[in-house]
Amino acid sequence: MPRRLIWRALAVAAPTLTAAVLMFGVPSPSEAAVPETIPLTFTNNSGRGEPVYIYDLGTQLSTGRQGWADANGTFHAWPTGGNPPTPAPDASIAGPANGQSMTIHIPKFSGRIYFSYGQKLDFRLTTGGLVQPAVQNPSDPNRNILFNWSEYTLNDSGLWLNSTQVDMFSAPYAVGVQLSDGTTKTTGHLKPGGYTGVLNALRGQPGGWGNLIQTRSDGTVLRALAPGHGIGAGTLPSTVMDGYVNRVWQKYSSSTLTVTPFAGQPNTKYFGRVSGDVMNFTNSAGAVVTSFQKPDSDSIFGCYKRLDAPNDLVRGPISRTLCAGFNRSTLLVNPNQPDTGSANFYQDTVTNHYARAVHTQMADGKAYAFAFDDVGNHESLVHDGNPQRAYVTLDPFS
Repeated sequence: MPRRLIWRALAVAAPTLTAAVLMFGVPSPSEAAVPETIPLTFTNNSGRGEPVYIYDLGTQLSTGRQGWADANGTFHAWPTGGNPPTPAPDASIAGPANGQSMTIHIPKFSGRIYFSYGQKLDFRLTTGGLVQPAVQNPSDPNRNILFNWSEYTLNDSGLWLNSTQVDMFSAPYAVGVQLSDGTTKTTGHLKPGGYTGVLNALRGQPGGWGNLIQTRSDGTVLRALAPGHGIGAGTLPSTVMDGYVNRVWQKYSSSTLTVTPFAGQPNTKYFGRVSGDVMNFTNSAGAVVTSFQKPDSDSIFGCYKRLDAPNDLVRGPISRTLCAGFNRSTLLVNPNQPDTGSANFYQDTVTNHYARAVHTQMADGKAYAFAFDDVGNHESLVHDGNPQRAYVTLDPFS
């Protein structure tokens, strides 16, 4: 299960994280009613004339094997790969033409639903499994293909399905789930003109943010890379968040940052103070429970490295709170974190302008613009414990 879906699944599956860790994967009789596959209706409202190709790739939860599912939801394990990577079997499903819909079935999986326009994606296999596209690398075979993906987990506890911009902002789409009462939850739709709005906001932001946008030789805009990938590709300065980090470190060398990571456990608090290049967190008894080195920009955008977030009950929850505070630039204006309201988000001149642009253009304000954008429930995710049907809708580009 993708990292952000692990946290969301744990939070929904049980009343506390402690209980969730113990109970996850042990469904109640009612949860066990989730069928082995559910229908997913794929609708093409893109306005584009190219053929669409769909892929359902992931890990089979009952066996842990990696593979793909065909349109009927039948699982196929990947063959053994090689070094260098070898071509993967063609797992594509012919998608609907513009203005049309089709229904496939998705199995109990933790994985991704890819879709591409005009050309099939090029997947490869190593001895360790599938090589996912990494278009921040100019030599990636999918660099010049217009594509995107959604992440999902379907298990005995229900369906988690998101629209994600964690790695890139690209072909617009929305996701949905039909509940047992017949109603539907949806998220991920952009505002009218939102696709162009995101790109224009990046182009107009000083400091190299417009360099995140990748185009094809024919002028087609393919995507905007997430800022961490921009740093890796050398298109965004690696020091872009340093000014804010320095101010945070200065503030909390003489005051305390209070983190209350669990909404349902208001008495579980941790207290952060800076000493040199380290922020130490203590519990209510005064014992140091974890420490963080002064993070660089890449650690902030990726919520990893110096802000690593293991799936535990102390460091991980503190780290994800810090990650959200740095990306949203709320740590200076609010010493009590997480700041779950959106009024303070992205107000500093030094902030994650990519995430700001994406959230601004979302119809419901929700997005997965960085790994822990679910802090405070600002993520573009639908979930139901008894899903009847899922939806992916390809939206217009203008």
